[in-house]
Amino acid sequence: MVKADKREIAIFGAGCFWGVEETFRNLKGVQSTEVGYSGGTMPNPTYKDVCGDRTGHAEVVRIEYDPTQVSYDELLKIFWDNHNPTTPNQQGPDVGSQYRSVIFFNTAEQERLAKESKIKLEKSGKYKQPIVTQIVPAEPFYRAEEYHQQYLMKQGIKTCHI
Repeated sequence: MVKADKREIAIFGAGCFWGVEETFRNLKGVQSTEVGYSGGTMPNPTYKDVCGDRTGHAEVVRIEYDPTQVSYDELLKIFWDNHNPTTPNQQGPDVGSQYRSVIFFNTAEQERLAKESKIKLEKSGKYKQPIVTQIVPAEPFYRAEEYHQQYLMKQGIKTCHI
């Protein structure tokens, strides 16, 4: 009997989606990644629309993963460790609401785990400033233009600045 893969979806915004995607893309248990936009008001936004900071969308990475190989908790740890969750609407030199720190949860369990991980990080004392990461229900995901998909890999670059 062939066992079917179990796949779940995680959606994170942590600044420029190129670097966020690269952080998760080769992780064991991640089946696929794609970059796009979520959390805004305009249907089918383009990169130009989102960069104009008028649509309310965040640049996000949508991660399809096998929870038997990588847990949502592990994905959350990588999310927290790879950006600054205390800067509202900014990561490094990138400024605008599209660069906000946000977790879009798909299930009540993801919501619980995200909120617990945020509280744990706040209590750890790692940051002197408050954590501003939004934890909100998943909204429609709009896939970014093809040239943004796996952008850093296509350019032969391993990481983005922050």
